[in-house]
Amino acid sequence: MNLDKQRIADVPPGAENPLNFAVAQRDGSILDLVAEAIRHKQTLLAFQPVVLSRDQSRVGFYEGLIRITDATGRVIPARDFMHVVESTELGREIDVLALQMGLRALHETPHLRLSINMSARSIGFASWTRTLKRWLDRDPTIAERLILEITEGSAMTVPELVIDFMDRWQVRGICFALDDFGSGQTALRYFKDFFFDILKIDGQFVSGIAMDPDNQALVRSMVSIAQHFDMMTVAEFVETQADATMLTALGVDCLQGYLHGAPTTRPGWKTPPPVRAAG
Repeated sequence: MNLDKQRIADVPPGAENPLNFAVAQRDGSILDLVAEAIRHKQTLLAFQPVVLSRDQSRVGFYEGLIRITDATGRVIPARDFMHVVESTELGREIDVLALQMGLRALHETPHLRLSINMSARSIGFASWTRTLKRWLDRDPTIAERLILEITEGSAMTVPELVIDFMDRWQVRGICFALDDFGSGQTALRYFKDFFFDILKIDGQFVSGIAMDPDNQALVRSMVSIAQHFDMMTVAEFVETQADATMLTALGVDCLQGYLHGAPTTRPGWKTPPPVRAAG
């Protein structure tokens, strides 16, 4: 048997391509990891501030980012698993858990304004809808402080469904953000129907923008589109003051990134006040 045939013989049936086999093995491990985290309630939210570009000391709102922990207690960010689970039942369960934790945070912190990520695939998912209705019935003030973020790619899989979904919940006061704008294939004709409240500019156009005339032109165009459709703009992945200054000059309304704060599971409003010594 020659070497090539030996290599093929060592790969299980149906996985003759070693790269595909490795990807499948990795994805299977990720699915198992997420399933275990859900089963054992090993999920939490990390909160990242979104600041006003004209006054970067002021937080406009926070984004609640889903995290899971493994058996060792290691915290795993969504970017390491959502691409695998997003189209599965586990993706829907993750969306429900993120919504539950976000709504609880809004209920417990009356001054908080918070965005939560969801997939368009969760529209119509009974558990997700029940969770939202239950919390809004319990605390109607939550709606006007809740922002639901839907990625550009997700929204464009079922645009008509997203439009109908937004129409039904915006009348309750909920805001909607189009996340990762510029990373997918948004049909601009849908903008007049979508009525998103916030447009989040994908980080690939933001990082290093102070020295990148091409991205400056692209972001300027995105800001113009947002302003025409009465949408607020948020630049993601802002990491340097030079980029923040340029984005502000281009008319971006809000900034989000490590320059103004990393995601944390212990935000300021959860930190107990220091105990003063008696005397």
